[in-house]
Amino acid sequence: MKGGIYSILKAKFLINDDAAKNWQFIIFLIILALIMIANSHNYEQKTYRITELDKEVKELRSEFVDRRSELMKLKMESTISEKMEVKGIFPSSVPPKKIKVLKEKEKGFFEKLWQ
Repeated sequence: MKGGIYSILKAKFLINDDAAKNWQFIIFLIILALIMIANSHNYEQKTYRITELDKEVKELRSEFVDRRSELMKLKMESTISEKMEVKGIFPSSVPPKKIKVLKEKEKGFFEKLWQ
């Protein structure tokens, strides 16, 4: 047992005759570790980007609600009439009347022919 642990600590498995197999496996493990590290960094960057976009969406949504409420206030008749009074335009005291336009019935081909 002491010989096995001692040879591992001295790294004799890297300089033996069949060390090429061991070196290939070690290089494979190193490349695999690098790929895993790169993958985790990429994942973290995506999660940070997602949280930033979520914050931006919340800000834009609140801004939209604010703008919509301002627009509703501006569209109210009282607000419009106050702004028009400054220019000397007052709301009408007479309600509007509906105008109906009646279309004449189109004459058919034979009616036009006999006319």
